[in-house]
Amino acid sequence: MLFILTVLADFSLFMLLYRFMGKTGIFLWIAIATILANIQVIKTTEILGYTFTLGNVLYGTTFLATDILSELYSEKDARKAVLIGFFALVTMMMTMNLALMVHPGANDLGHESLKRIFSIMPRITLGSLVAFIISQFHDVWAYNFWKKMLPEYKFIFIRNNASTLVSQLIDSIIFVTIAFGGLYRSEILIQIILTTYLMKGLVALLDTGFIYLAVHWFRNGKVREQR
Repeated sequence: MLFILTVLADFSLFMLLYRFMGKTGIFLWIAIATILANIQVIKTTEILGYTFTLGNVLYGTTFLATDILSELYSEKDARKAVLIGFFALVTMMMTMNLALMVHPGANDLGHESLKRIFSIMPRITLGSLVAFIISQFHDVWAYNFWKKMLPEYKFIFIRNNASTLVSQLIDSIIFVTIAFGGLYRSEILIQIILTTYLMKGLVALLDTGFIYLAVHWFRNGKVREQR
């Protein structure tokens, strides 16, 4: 139930931002989702005996975002969105680690909690940066490749899923290997890669309806572009 609620909440928030802010809203969402997903990923949970990391749904929306940019705007805009997400991650890593260097006051309540969360962020962020830039640029390239091969409206679901499913696999392998290698046993790492990809793959399939909705809004002039 929480998974379904999370999917509906994350994708609905993204779609509302796109509906009322257009392309600018997509760029804004990329920064928000990338930062929050990389905080959520620190937490793991178990579903049916398998280990999952959180943040997969939120992170999955970033692939939908670049697919919408590729479909309705341009490959250049999609690549710009990837760079925005990359810069957001670098900014979070630098500013939070600088904040941790500040000596806490006598009545401070937040330092230890922030330290516990963000002290491992350099490794998490390194994994995210490498995985994000490679998988997202692949997704942009793959989406536009399939768009040229199958340009018709009815094939949106093919170019959306064909690009995202492969990109999510690339992302899962790179991120888990860099972020958690040496922290967990090899069998746990493999389990995290597989379960993370299964979760991301499911999210990728679920986002198909949202890209059709975005195209419908765009073609019918319901998207409020910011000037």
